[in-house]
Amino acid sequence: MITVTLRLFAGLKQAAGFKERQIELADDATVAELLAHLPDAITARTFYVAVNQNYAQRDTVLRAGDEVALLPPVSGGVDGGRKTMSTKLFEITEQPLSQDDILRRVSRPDCGGVVTFAGTVRGATTVQEGVRDTDFLVYEAYVDMAEKMMAQIGDEVMQQWPKVKAVSILHRIGRCEIEEPTVLIAVVTPHRGDGCFEACQYAIERLKAIVPIWKEENWSDGSIWVEGPRQPQLDVKRPE
Repeated sequence: MITVTLRLFAGLKQAAGFKERQIELADDATVAELLAHLPDAITARTFYVAVNQNYAQRDTVLRAGDEVALLPPVSGGVDGGRKTMSTKLFEITEQPLSQDDILRRVSRPDCGGVVTFAGTVRGATTVQEGVRDTDFLVYEAYVDMAEKMMAQIGDEVMQQWPKVKAVSILHRIGRCEIEEPTVLIAVVTPHRGDGCFEACQYAIERLKAIVPIWKEENWSDGSIWVEGPRQPQLDVKRPE
């Protein structure tokens, strides 16, 4: 027998009534056999599976001590050259975000083009019933995997736009107030025509597609975990 750790996030955690659980399985059990231990209320939903912070499929074989995470669709590493090892370019944090901070992380003497993107909390949310006033948001992340995926996005950017010299992505978790920044992205290039605008847009779109971060909309009379559109390439394939 082996024991694995199962972790749930956001709406899945809420539906199951637990966040983390140890599960015993037979040797060489697969993700599919682990899912068979879960109620239909969980497995009938759209979710992705990560094993040890890498996306996985139903036939992935599990080993003792593995960490298996079930991830709802998300709400919507590169070294900067002269930066020290203590400066993280890709970070999930509970601290307020600062434009000055992210610019400091990517600033280089050989680059004159800097593009930043800031995502802030809107004061209104569109729901089926119409538009509702938002009081605040709460963000949750699978932190280790999220930072790993943000670093992957940085690698993708620098492969597609070779003149990009540095990328940084910072994201808040915890409670965020109206107009407060929740995500910052910075891309630097030698010149403005070297792809920094396009690379910054690519980074935010990829973040919204693959990085395991979720937001909870909070209103005066309730709350709801927001799930984005399905990403078919990440789906756990269902049995035939």
